[in-house]
Amino acid sequence: MSKVEAVQNPSSDELMRMVDSALSSEAMLTIFARCKVHYDGRAKSELGSGDRVIIIKPDGAFLIHQSRKREPVNWQPPGSFVMMEERDGILVLRSLRRKPKEILEVELEEVYLVSLFKAEDYEELALTGSEAEMADMIFRDPKLIEPGFKPLFREKQIGHGIVDILGRDRDGNLVVLELKRRKADLHAVSQLKRYVEALKREHETVRGILVAPSLTAGAKKLLEKEGLEFRRVQPPKREKLGRGRQKTLF
Repeated sequence: MSKVEAVQNPSSDELMRMVDSALSSEAMLTIFARCKVHYDGRAKSELGSGDRVIIIKPDGAFLIHQSRKREPVNWQPPGSFVMMEERDGILVLRSLRRKPKEILEVELEEVYLVSLFKAEDYEELALTGSEAEMADMIFRDPKLIEPGFKPLFREKQIGHGIVDILGRDRDGNLVVLELKRRKADLHAVSQLKRYVEALKREHETVRGILVAPSLTAGAKKLLEKEGLEFRRVQPPKREKLGRGRQKTLF
């Protein structure tokens, strides 16, 4: 995926693809849209139709800005679970915070622009490596997944998206690896499930393995329910980069 991708006046399919891509690749998603907002949690609120900027960050933070004031008019904190669904022909962005339970829903009446930005924060990347570096590490040492595992392809395009690593186990079964450098959530499991189901149409036995440092309780339950697997792998460490300081002439 390129670092920045944007679509003006996207169709419903294009919008859903962009949202799914941003959520699955830990990209920052920005949507310029006319929308309605509904909140149910510690209180209830309704915000009528209007033009707003919606920002969804990789950590689950969900912000809705109007054209005035500094603070968002509605927001959800990091750790919230974000998904998109269609209701009566209208696409709805839904953000769920579990404790305390809060639900923020945005009805997208008209979308003017959607963009995703795969931002790099070098201070954070100094502590843990990227998913690309995790893939490099697995190709160098496939035993991190299991003895006999053989990685074959990186970023393999299939009908339902791009598989991070496609390989075979010691018995010759096809294996799909979905890599996450942070704690994996329900969306990561759903993404892995889609890839496995797509490949099962052409291959008799396909295993799906979610590879991450950790995973949420909900993700663990869904993995077990769908017959998918988990491997605990830490991203490679990187040397800490010092912050540059502007030099003066004197």
